[in-house]
Amino acid sequence: MAHHRYIQFRPPEDSAVHIEQLSQADISSQLEAVEAEYRALAGRKLALDLTRGKPGSEQLGLSNPLDGILAGDYRSEDGIDVRNYGGLEGLPEARRLFATVLGVPMENVLVGGNASLTLMYTVIDLALSAGLRGPGSAWGNSDEVKFLCPVPGYDRHFAICEYLGIEMIPVPLLASGPDMDLVEALISNDASISGIWCVPRFSNPTGCVYSDETVARLAKLGTLASEHFLVMYDNAYAVHALYEDAPRLASISDYCQQYGTANNVFQFGSTSKITFAGAGVAFLASSEDNLAAFKNHLSIQSIGPDKVNQLRHVRLLKDADGIAGHMRKHAAILRPRFEAVLDILDRELAGTGMGEWLAPRGGYFISFNTRPGLAKDVVRLAAGIGVALTPAGATFPYGEDPDDSNIRLAPSFPSLEDVKATAEAFVVCVKLATLRQQLSNS
Repeated sequence: MAHHRYIQFRPPEDSAVHIEQLSQADISSQLEAVEAEYRALAGRKLALDLTRGKPGSEQLGLSNPLDGILAGDYRSEDGIDVRNYGGLEGLPEARRLFATVLGVPMENVLVGGNASLTLMYTVIDLALSAGLRGPGSAWGNSDEVKFLCPVPGYDRHFAICEYLGIEMIPVPLLASGPDMDLVEALISNDASISGIWCVPRFSNPTGCVYSDETVARLAKLGTLASEHFLVMYDNAYAVHALYEDAPRLASISDYCQQYGTANNVFQFGSTSKITFAGAGVAFLASSEDNLAAFKNHLSIQSIGPDKVNQLRHVRLLKDADGIAGHMRKHAAILRPRFEAVLDILDRELAGTGMGEWLAPRGGYFISFNTRPGLAKDVVRLAAGIGVALTPAGATFPYGEDPDDSNIRLAPSFPSLEDVKATAEAFVVCVKLATLRQQLSNS
């Protein structure tokens, strides 16, 4: 595996022997020992879960001051009573605060309810049915609507496309971001490709940070693609660094100004993994034209967002420095969990050829690749001893990983003790599936 700028590698153990170098007798001997470990784990009646990237209780507790923070003062900075209707684009102070997260002017920001996924769905639905520039611009006017999906990627992005009948085209996610040579070639040769999904910083699940060149090329896609092409830029982990030296992300807005493509990009973010996951604030940014169309579409659905919650978040987080300080507290909780998983993987699997994994500098996931054809086996074996993992294939469109190898691990929610126990059990399942495969192939 190549050394990429977002991956922290440790050298293999000197004693590690690559599986390809083992004799059939060695494989049989190791398999017997691993099967004994597996039976012992089954007898412990485990109930462990690494399925979804939810904040743990300790992380959620960091935002408990939200409760009662308004202390009866429901006036925004412009004197508006936030308990009342109105303000479809969100409070000015909330727009200013979250503009710092996305790196855009506040005039380009709309702040909504608690879920960025809702904002993303609404944008796609608008572009598909009504059109961002009126009925003539609707994607649904075409016989085919396609989307580019970097893989491995975020299953809920794929679910939106599948639900709305948009065909998905997988493109490889490299250390630098999507394979832009392939992206540009596909777009140049197929006018029915209407957009691309992106998670540009600490991508779900690999943890990669898009390179400056990739961000620039994404911003330039509007000059290559059909007129109403959209880059759906889900910057969900914009401030979620685990280490102070984590790579920064270039500003796609600056590149859009350079190429005249501001209408081709929507940026998204939320506080779902900053404050309360189920009671946070979501926001988007785009061009003036796009925001006008979006607000017109949104006005049929809503008279205004939860401005009380927006004001609570402004009072808690205050400004960019306040967000940064808050996220350092999150990192202090998360870092030991990530390092525990990576230490166990390194100790047990480094140099064996039984898997490859990435050590991200931020985000919420660890991406692990088994040998081809084994991910479903590993997930099934884990379930057999009480360990729940994200379904194999979830990180690919339609749930189909062609290599059956990628597994997304989410160490944030369980206790540190449970994270360690889950990683140990996971390693046993990887070894068991791999040794069985190797023995059957020898």
